[in-house]
Amino acid sequence: MFFSKRRTSRTGRGGRIIAIGDIHGCTPALRAVLQAVEPRPQDTVVTLGDYIDRGPDSLGTLETLIDLSYRCRLIPILGNHDELLLQIFAGHHYLLGEWLTVGGDATLASYGLDSPDALPQEHVDFLRSCQPWYETPNHFFVHASYRADLPLRKQPPELLRWEAISNLPPGPHRSGKIAVVGHTAQHNGEILDWGYLKCIDTHVYGEGWLTALDLTTGQCWQADKFGGLRLPG
Repeated sequence: MFFSKRRTSRTGRGGRIIAIGDIHGCTPALRAVLQAVEPRPQDTVVTLGDYIDRGPDSLGTLETLIDLSYRCRLIPILGNHDELLLQIFAGHHYLLGEWLTVGGDATLASYGLDSPDALPQEHVDFLRSCQPWYETPNHFFVHASYRADLPLRKQPPELLRWEAISNLPPGPHRSGKIAVVGHTAQHNGEILDWGYLKCIDTHVYGEGWLTALDLTTGQCWQADKFGGLRLPG
């Protein structure tokens, strides 16, 4: 695993648990919320996937996340956009056209490339290191959705990465833990809170915000795609 050595040196004990929603290549927003959050070595930062595509700077986003992994315990979750690119690297070249139409063209442009074949190996390794899910004593984190009646280790991959909660709303999970998800963009820029589920994809690549949420205290930080922080109220 690409980040195994870095993770073993940081247990996250006693630190905050910070979740960050879908970034989509909006690096100024990512840098702004990280500057506001100021992650410390004991903190655990869970990023919910979709690091690439649609926004203008997938290259910078992955560089920023790799740098972040040296500063705290980073748990990157795999998003559907990330998975689509990895499927191309796994030999499913027929998916290239689909990837380009859902934002892969913006990703290639950020690298100045015509093909994903020449992407930096370190960036590909980062995407390959992403996890399908993560859990803490009180929360669990997935990119998209889940089946309420199944343990996390048995969740269908298509639900974890592709199913919008607006299409098939899940109920409270059998574990009793609060779900923290992305993927289903909240175009109003507000966190969707069902009590047992929080969706923090707040549409940064559009007219919304990138959200970082402290699951310990409830404190929230948001920045727009240009890096402007949202003021309280």
